[in-house]
Amino acid sequence: MNGLNEVLAGNRYPGRGVLWCRTGDGDTLGAYFLTGRSEASRARVLHRTEGGELVVAPSASSEHDHLRHYVAARQSGDWLVYGNGEQVATVADRLDSGLIPALALDGLDYEPDPPIFTPRLTVVADGRRAWFGAARHSGGERTATNRLTLQVGDLAPGEGVLMTTYRSSEHEVATGDAFAEVRIAAADRGGLLDELWSCLPGHLRVAAAVFSPGGLAGADIVQADQP
Repeated sequence: MNGLNEVLAGNRYPGRGVLWCRTGDGDTLGAYFLTGRSEASRARVLHRTEGGELVVAPSASSEHDHLRHYVAARQSGDWLVYGNGEQVATVADRLDSGLIPALALDGLDYEPDPPIFTPRLTVVADGRRAWFGAARHSGGERTATNRLTLQVGDLAPGEGVLMTTYRSSEHEVATGDAFAEVRIAAADRGGLLDELWSCLPGHLRVAAAVFSPGGLAGADIVQADQP
């Protein structure tokens, strides 16, 4: 199992990512991050709403782009839901209607952004368990969506699971690996945000957040200086 820093250091452009992990003090946490290559992708902020959601929004006045601007995290009853697009709201609504996590994650599709076809990544978690969902384009010619659902049980302190949208040399962008099991060096919540932020390419950073199930309103957020 490689360290979080090793996994992200080997990925020049990870895009967006979701992480579920336990820090050294035993705290179980979720994290979300954004990086961007284009000016439009970097001109975004991650902020809390009055309703306690985490939202990715434009940093300046501009039209809403459903692929760039979305609810990134929402609490749905006992479930924390977070991910890289508008499917977060869809999954949260399904959980509110009584569906179990595996069914709430079913039927999602990758983003309509050819030729990359960015995966939609979503995590549903409580204080102990997590379900990762990934809606991915086929590596071949099929247009049908490949859907991966991964249930993660109890993690030991220092363990985590990471998904990123891309695995890239920065110049050539490809969709990321299905998932990676990673070691977390952080001793506590504050250290996790520092660790994650420091692992991201400095010139591509947009924002990152660390939060706990039931504690989304108290999420810790770090934001890059806007261009």
